[in-house]
Amino acid sequence: MSKRWRALWQSAGRRELRSSFTHLVCARCGTAYGADEKVTMCRNTDDGRLEIFYNYEEAKETLTRETVQGRPKGVWRYFELLPLEKSRNIVTLGEGGTPLLKCERLGQELGLQKLYVKDETRNPTASFKDRAMTIGVSKAVEFNARTVVTASTGNAAASLSALSARAGLKCYAFVHENAPLGKLAQLACTGAEVIRVRNVETAEDPVVKMMKLAVDRYGWYPCPSFGPFNPYQFEGGKTVAYEIVEQLEWNSPDWVVIPIGGGGLLGANWKGFVEAETLGMVNGKPRIAGIQPEGCAPVVKAFKERVDPLGIEPWANPSTVAGGLKDPIPWDGDAALKSIKDSGGVAEAVTDEEILEAQELLARTEGIFAEPSGVASIAGLIKLAKAGVIEPNERVVVEVTGSGLKDPTTVSQRFPEPAIISPEIARFEELLHGKRFSQTVMEE
Repeated sequence: MSKRWRALWQSAGRRELRSSFTHLVCARCGTAYGADEKVTMCRNTDDGRLEIFYNYEEAKETLTRETVQGRPKGVWRYFELLPLEKSRNIVTLGEGGTPLLKCERLGQELGLQKLYVKDETRNPTASFKDRAMTIGVSKAVEFNARTVVTASTGNAAASLSALSARAGLKCYAFVHENAPLGKLAQLACTGAEVIRVRNVETAEDPVVKMMKLAVDRYGWYPCPSFGPFNPYQFEGGKTVAYEIVEQLEWNSPDWVVIPIGGGGLLGANWKGFVEAETLGMVNGKPRIAGIQPEGCAPVVKAFKERVDPLGIEPWANPSTVAGGLKDPIPWDGDAALKSIKDSGGVAEAVTDEEILEAQELLARTEGIFAEPSGVASIAGLIKLAKAGVIEPNERVVVEVTGSGLKDPTTVSQRFPEPAIISPEIARFEELLHGKRFSQTVMEE
């Protein structure tokens, strides 16, 4: 824990917090593990995600509305329901505590009276993945790991690299060969060893395959943002839900709209809303809408075909402008699908064009510049509002998950280059009256 963070906890009257973490259970085979076991994967299955459980009666003793509001903002504000034994092992860059913005202009465009955006672009590395990785890296420190490894489309690796640098850990990141250069630059600058992996024709995600091989060969600590290879990161995502109910003055929204890649963020959100109600912090839970691009929508397909959560099929040949959602195997898809069903929610797919239009609309009406993966939720909201699934007077929170600066090339291709003029007012007026701001004006 940083000196600043420790001082903040002490000023709030907390010298050493205690987690209510009790045990883990494999979602696929049911094998249980104690909280004190250094386990990251189920020993009996290859793809069974370990679910983390807590003693909620114990947590209620110290985690209340009043105590929470006296603590520093951020992910670790909710320590009792996070899987870390000692607060001194916290590694943080200040994740979480992101704003919940009332979006009146966007709401007017869409005919929605109570629309909010949870702006996750404000996290330290500009995506929601920071919430997961502060947990993962802190747990690596608690496990006395020295080297971490991940498989990622970019954002999770960038977050892991930054937090690993903070903790002094060596970081290896296997990424897809077409990962945006902006994300790769962020990785390299924060010290990660970046390995691009070719997208060969196989039923297994090639970057995940390489991560698993490295873990088996070298014994490195696996730290992807999805569950079957490390359960702890999943818990970071649920703090989004805690913050939403607190920012709504301890009320639940009617709907929360969330983009789906691997499915972990959505599943974690639902867990957070359930836990907030269990602790008596809020009455009621929202309906969840999960959004995927049409070019990679295995969870949406499973929802519409009423497939069992454990029977979601991989998506063949994924193709979408939303690179962060291009997960052919939704590793936490079972948790996402079950959460949507349990909440009485829906799953919907959107086109690439709808995503790009939503990106522009959000920026133009509210000034929030998000990457395509981050605004698939906005595209889904538009579609669901037009269909009457989400009604005008319902309170809606849309999660926008990553900054547009993560992938500026995609958006820049949609607009012509700005005009170039000589430094003369006459040249400017030619532009002004001709409205040719995106064309080069030739000097006379």
